[in-house]
Amino acid sequence: MGLRNLRVPKIDKLLGIESYATETAGIGGVIRASVDDFRVAEILVDHSKAEIENAQDKRVLGSSTAQQRYLLCVLVKRNWDTFIALKNIGKQLALNQEQIQIAGIKDAKAVTAQYVTLEKASLEDIKRVSLKDITIRAVGYVFDKLSPYYLMGNHFTIKIKAAEASELTVRKRVTQVSEEIESASGVPNFFGHQRFGTTRPITHLVGKAIIKGGLEEAMMLFLTKSSVHEHPSSIEARMELQSTQNFNQALRNFPRQLRFERLVLRHLVEKPRDFVGAFKRLPNKLQVLFVQAYQSYLFNRFLSERINSGFSLNKAEPGDYVMNVERSGLPMINLAKVAKAESIAETNKRIELGKMRVALPLIGIKQKPSQGDMGRIEREILSEEEIETDDFKVSEISKISRRGGLRPIITPVRDFKLNKISTSTNSNISQVELSFMMMRGSYATVFLREIMKPENPVSAGF
Repeated sequence: MGLRNLRVPKIDKLLGIESYATETAGIGGVIRASVDDFRVAEILVDHSKAEIENAQDKRVLGSSTAQQRYLLCVLVKRNWDTFIALKNIGKQLALNQEQIQIAGIKDAKAVTAQYVTLEKASLEDIKRVSLKDITIRAVGYVFDKLSPYYLMGNHFTIKIKAAEASELTVRKRVTQVSEEIESASGVPNFFGHQRFGTTRPITHLVGKAIIKGGLEEAMMLFLTKSSVHEHPSSIEARMELQSTQNFNQALRNFPRQLRFERLVLRHLVEKPRDFVGAFKRLPNKLQVLFVQAYQSYLFNRFLSERINSGFSLNKAEPGDYVMNVERSGLPMINLAKVAKAESIAETNKRIELGKMRVALPLIGIKQKPSQGDMGRIEREILSEEEIETDDFKVSEISKISRRGGLRPIITPVRDFKLNKISTSTNSNISQVELSFMMMRGSYATVFLREIMKPENPVSAGF
C-alpha cells in the first residue's frame, strides 16, 4: 500500500509525512480560498453536534438550567485562532485561561463551532461578549468542565476550488480514493500541517530544541526562524533580531499580528536572560504544544517508514502495539498490548472486524518504541535524531514534560459524501464540495491530501 513513485512535496517531508496511502492521482485544487470554504462542527461523545448556524441547542452532556459551577456554551468563530479567541473572551468576562475549557483546538482559517465551558459564569454574563466574527451561545449548566475526553470528533464540510480536472475525472478520482481508503479501513493517521504551523512549520523544531538544547535555544528559534511563506515584514523583523539580539529593537519591529512573539519579547526587554520566565508568558496549551509537535513529527516519520517498508496499515506484525476500539470507533488508548507471534492470526482477525487497531508510539518518558521489525525502524529514526525517551523530561518547566503514549496508525473516515461538483465555462476546472466526519485527534487535511495530492500544500491552503 502506498505510492512510492508519486512525488511527495518537500514541506510534507519536513513534517515527517513521506508517503501517500492511495495510488489514485489527485484532483489538485485549493482549500480555504475563502474562510467559508472550510466549515467544522464539533461532535461530543454523547453525539451532540455544535451547529454553526443558530440552531436550537439541545441538552448536551446532561446540561440543565439549574445553576452549577460550569456554563456550557457553543462558540462559533470565523477566522480566529482558538487560543486568541479564548483569551479575548476571557478578557471580556474577567476569566483567566484556566476557567475556560474546550474539548479540542479548531482550525483558525475556517468557520468552526465547538463547545466550551466557562467556570463561574452566568447566562447573563454571556450576553456581554461582543467580538467581531465570534458568537457564543449558552446551552446550559453542567457538572464537569470540558476536556478532550468528551470529544468524539468533527464533521467537516469542505469546498475544493480550482480543481484541474473535468467533472467526470473529479468524480472518478474522488470515488477511487475513497474506495481505496475504505478498503484499508481508514487513512494513515498522520498529524497534519496545522500541528506544526502551516505557513511557518517550526513548532516541532522548537519542541526538539526544548528537550535537547534548553529554553534559550528554543526561544530564539521561536522568535527568529522565518519562513518564505510569512509576510515580508515578519521575515525582516526575525532576521534583524537574529543578527542584533536586541529585544528592545525587536519589540518595536515585530508586527502587531505576531502576538505571542511580542508577549515574550516584552518579558525579555525587562529580563534579557530569563528565558524560562519568557516561555511561561505563553499560554499553557501553547507551551505544551511545542513538545507535543516534536512527538508528532517522530510519529509521522515512524508511520511513513512503515508505509514505505511495505507493512500493512490494517494488519499487525509481531512486536507491534495494538489497541482495542470502542463501539463508537474511538481507540481505547489505555487498553493496548504488544502483538505476540503465537496469537497474531487471532489479533489480525480482531483488526479485520474493526475491534482492534495497530498503534505506533508517541515517544515520551514512559513510552518506549515498538518491538519486532517496527521497533528496529523506530530506534534507527531515534538514533538519527539523537533522541532518548528521558529527553522528554523538561526540568525547567516540569508541566511540559511528556510521558508519551500510543496513537492508532489509521483513522476511519465516516459519512463521506461528494455533495456536488460544478464546472466553470472551462470544463476542465471544477469546484467540489465534500463532507465527512473524522475522530478526535485526526486531521481532515490528511484525508484531503490523499484526494488532492497537491504539489504545493501551502498555496493549496493546507
